[in-house]
Amino acid sequence: MVLKKLEVLILPLVSVFAAGLVGAILIFAVGENPLAVYWIFFKSSIFSINGIGYTLFYATPLIFTGLSVAFGFRCGLFNIGAEGQLYIAAMAVAITGIWMDGWSAWVVIPVCFVVSFVGGGIWGGIPGLLKAKFGGHEVINTIMMNMIAFALVNYLVVGPFHRKGTQILETEFIPEAARIPRIHELIPFIPKTLPLNMGFAIALLACLATYLILWKTRWGYEIRAVGISNSVSTYAGISVNKNMVLAMFIAGGFAGMVAISEVMGYRYTFHDSFSGGVGFIGIAVALLGRNHPVGVILAALLFGALIRGSLFLDLNFDNLSKDLVMVLQGIIVLFVATDKLFKKILSVFRIG
Repeated sequence: MVLKKLEVLILPLVSVFAAGLVGAILIFAVGENPLAVYWIFFKSSIFSINGIGYTLFYATPLIFTGLSVAFGFRCGLFNIGAEGQLYIAAMAVAITGIWMDGWSAWVVIPVCFVVSFVGGGIWGGIPGLLKAKFGGHEVINTIMMNMIAFALVNYLVVGPFHRKGTQILETEFIPEAARIPRIHELIPFIPKTLPLNMGFAIALLACLATYLILWKTRWGYEIRAVGISNSVSTYAGISVNKNMVLAMFIAGGFAGMVAISEVMGYRYTFHDSFSGGVGFIGIAVALLGRNHPVGVILAALLFGALIRGSLFLDLNFDNLSKDLVMVLQGIIVLFVATDKLFKKILSVFRIG
C-alpha cells in the first residue's frame, strides 16, 4: 500500500533513470565516457551559483509551458499549442509595453501581466471553443493555431513593429517601467551576468495557483471531473463544454506568461524565434511531472539543468554536441509514455 501511494513519484524517477541508462549506452557507442559526460552536466548546472542561476533561468519558461499542458490534460485535453500561445502573448506584451511608454511602472507591469495571460488565453481558448461547439479535435486545432501565430507575429515583427535601424527581427525595446527586476538587483552576491529574473518567482506562484484552482475549488473539481469522464460529468450536472473552453483558456494563459520572464525580464523586446521550442518541451515536462504542479517544477528543473549542461558538451567532447539533450528528452518521454511497463514491474513488489 505504501508503494502504491509512492507510485506517482517512483514512476517518473524510474523513467529518468532508465533514460539515463539508454543515454549512457549511446554515449559509449560514440566513443565517450558516460560518467564524464554526466559529470559535466551536474558540474555545470548545480555546483556553482552561475550554474544554478542558469538552470533556474532555463527552467522558468518550462514551468509555464508545463503548467499549460498539464492544465489541459487535467480536463482531458491535449494542448499542443503552447508555442503559438506564448508567441502571441509575447508580441502583445511587447506592443503594450511600447505603447504605454511614459506610464508608471505600478500601472504598466500589472497591465502587461494581464495582457500576457489574456493574450495566450484567447489563443488557447479558440481551440477549446471549437472543441466544445463543433467537436474539432484540439490537437489539430492547436497545431493550426501555432502556424497562424507564427505567421502573424512574423508579419508584425517584420513590418509595422520592426525596430528601425537593424536587420534583426525584433520590436523596439520596452521602457524601463515595463521591466521586472533581475535577481542580482535583489540579492547582492548574485552575478550581474545572470539573466535570471523575477519571472521564476512568478512561475512558482503560478504553480501554487494551479494547485489551489484544481484541488481546492469547485471550479477545479469540475475541470478534473470532465477530464475523467464527459458522460459522468454531464450526468452530475457539470457543463462539459464550458469547462473545456475554460481549461483551454487557462492553459493558454499559462503559456502566455512566458512573456513575463522572456520579454519583461530578459530580452526587453520581442525577438523572432526567441522561445527555442519551450512550448513543445513543455509537453515532456507535463508528462514527466504527472500533470501536477510540484511534478512540473521538478521536471522543469531537470530539463533546465540538461539545457544548461548541454552548452558545455561541444567544449569538452569531440564526439558529442548539445543535441544530446534533445535525444535524452525524447528518451525520457518514451519511457514516461510506456509507464504501464514499469507499473507491471512495480506490481511484483507491491504488498497489499
